[in-house]
Amino acid sequence: MVNKTKKAPLPKEVYILSVVAFFVAIGYGLIVPAIPLFAESFGVGNTAVGFIVSSFAFARFGSGLISGKLVDRFGERQVLGIGLLMVALSSLASGLATSYWHLLLFRAAGGLGSSMFSVSANALLMRSVHNDHRGRAQSTYNGGFLIGGMAGPAFGGALSAISLRIPFFVYSVTLLFASTTAFVFLNESRLGKSIKNEQDPADRILLREAIKLRPYRAALAIAFLSNWVLFGLRNSILPLFVQNELKSTTAVVGYGFTISAITQAAFLLYSGKLSDLRGRKFVLKIGSTLLISAVFTLILASAPWYYFLAMALFGIGGAFIGTGHANVIGDIFGGRGGQVIAVWQMAGDAGMIIGPIVLGVLADVQSFRAAYIVSAVVFTYAIYLAFTMPETKDLTKN
Repeated sequence: MVNKTKKAPLPKEVYILSVVAFFVAIGYGLIVPAIPLFAESFGVGNTAVGFIVSSFAFARFGSGLISGKLVDRFGERQVLGIGLLMVALSSLASGLATSYWHLLLFRAAGGLGSSMFSVSANALLMRSVHNDHRGRAQSTYNGGFLIGGMAGPAFGGALSAISLRIPFFVYSVTLLFASTTAFVFLNESRLGKSIKNEQDPADRILLREAIKLRPYRAALAIAFLSNWVLFGLRNSILPLFVQNELKSTTAVVGYGFTISAITQAAFLLYSGKLSDLRGRKFVLKIGSTLLISAVFTLILASAPWYYFLAMALFGIGGAFIGTGHANVIGDIFGGRGGQVIAVWQMAGDAGMIIGPIVLGVLADVQSFRAAYIVSAVVFTYAIYLAFTMPETKDLTKN
C-alpha cells in the first residue's frame, strides 16, 4: 500500500531554506574556482593552497559544538541569519586581502558563521518534515544549493579571468540576500506557526547516546570521506591539476564545476525519491560507487575530457551520497539536539580540513595522481559502510 504522507506538501520551511541555500550557493560557486588560484597568486605552493581551503573548514569544525549549543539556546532561525551575516563580512575581507596570511585569517573567520548557518538550517529542516518524505525534503533543500551552484562556477571562472578578487565581493552580496531572506521569511509570525525552538531536555538526544548507534557512526564516517573527495580533492587540488598538468585555462576549470553542478541537479530529486522508496542504504551504495569511479577517472586523466567526465560523476555521486547520509541522521534523531547534528557536520568538516592538506602535500612531494590513488584507497571504507550499515528508513510502509 502506498504511503499517503508522500503526497503531502512539504512544510514552508523547506522552500524558504531552499531559497536561502540558493543565495549561498550561487556566491560560493563563484569563489570555488578562485580560492586556490587566488591563494597561489601570493607565491605559495600546493600545500599552502590546501591550508587556505582547509582553514574555513577548520574554523567550522572548531566551532561546531558552539553552534549546536547556540541552536539549543536561541533557536534555529536567529542563529541562521546571524551566521550568514558573519560569512558575508568574512568574504568581503577576503577579497580585500593583501597577503597570503590575510587571506588565511579572513577565510577562517567565516567558519564560525558558516557553522552556525549549517547546523541551524539542518536542524530546522530535519524537525520540519516527516520520515516518509525526508528524502524529498532533503533533495529539495540541496536543490537550492545546486541551482545556485550551476551558474556560480561558470561565472566565477569568467570573473576570475578579470580579477581573482571580484568573486569574493559578489559572494558577500549574495550572502546578504540569504541572511535577509532568513530573517524576514523564517519569522514565526509570518509562517503562521512555529516549530518549538526550546526542546524538552528529556526529549533531546544526547551525544553520548547517539555515538552508540552504528548508523550514526556510519553517517559520520561517510560524511568525512565524501567531503575528503568532494572538497579535499575536487575543490582543492583539482583546479591546479587542470591548469598545470592538463594545460587548460581558468575558464575550463569553471566549466567543469558547472558540469558537476548540472549533473548533480539533474539527479537530485530522483535520489531523494529513491531514498524514500528504496531506503537510505540504497542511495548510499550508488553514491559511493560513483564517487570512487570519478577518482579512478582522474587517475587515468590525460586530456580535459577526462576532467569533464570525472566532474559529471562527482555531481551524480554527490547527489546520492549527500541525500543518503543526511537522511540517516534525520531518521534517527529528527533534528532533536543541536549537538548531535553539529558533530555530524564536524565529521564532514574534518574531511574538508584533512583532505586538502594531505592531498596538497602528496601533490607537492609526489604527484597529483599519487594524491588521487590515496583518495581511492581511503574512500573504499565508505563503500564498505554503505553496503553493510543497517537501514534506518522504515520501508514496510511503502
